[in-house]
Amino acid sequence: MPAPPPADGVLLIDKPAGVTSHDVVARVRRSRDRAKTGHAGTLDPFATGLLLVLVGRATRAQQFLMGLPKSYETVARLGATSTTGDPEGEIVETGAVPPDPPELPVGRVVQTPPAYSAIKIGGERAYAKARRGEVVEVPQRTVTVTRFEQLWREGDRAAFAIDCSSGTYVRSLVMDLGDAYCLELRRTAIGPFSVRDADPERLLPLGDVLARVLPQVPLDPERARRAGHGVAVEGTAPDGAPHVLLTDEDGPIAVAQPRDGGLLKPVVGFRG
Repeated sequence: MPAPPPADGVLLIDKPAGVTSHDVVARVRRSRDRAKTGHAGTLDPFATGLLLVLVGRATRAQQFLMGLPKSYETVARLGATSTTGDPEGEIVETGAVPPDPPELPVGRVVQTPPAYSAIKIGGERAYAKARRGEVVEVPQRTVTVTRFEQLWREGDRAAFAIDCSSGTYVRSLVMDLGDAYCLELRRTAIGPFSVRDADPERLLPLGDVLARVLPQVPLDPERARRAGHGVAVEGTAPDGAPHVLLTDEDGPIAVAQPRDGGLLKPVVGFRG
């Protein structure tokens, strides 16, 4: 009799347009006997592309996957503005278009996220305030853009490829070009994970996923036992990494932080 599929892991899902990230997570939860689920980075309803859905104990690793860099492809409509920065907002045609080629910022970029965003302002999502007609002041943030390339331009349409840090709002990058907004938006990669590998039926084991984003420190049985109970163990973080993955023959034990005295302190455990 074949072994049952692993209960803890990550699904790479290609989210279609017209559904929320929450909808996708809820669908996965129902299909897996109400297992604990979450995701590692929201996509707007109009957007498509890669969504990492976390199942079981993988939800404990959310913060380490949320912080991974992202890659996007977007088609912008030029010569028009949108109150939301996407097709769902109030559209005003201005005829004013960015130059060709446009000035595309890379490096550290200061941006103001759209008022229609999921950022919390005073404990409430900004988009909820904006939809009530309230004036929303969203604080600026500094993000890193490593690639911002115009792929093609035809009439009032232009396509761009963007690689950026977590927390970057592509809608804001496009809006800041001038009179433009995102007509289409697709997330093509999150860290080492590509939308080309998306498969809603294939649950990637938690240990395999974390091994691709964190340096590993294998432990002998005694240290593994102590780390499994949250006790700091002797060890060194490779290359001064802020977090490491502690493992043994049975897989991931915990994510740990380096501490003084050559110790690694478990901060997120996967045993028990």
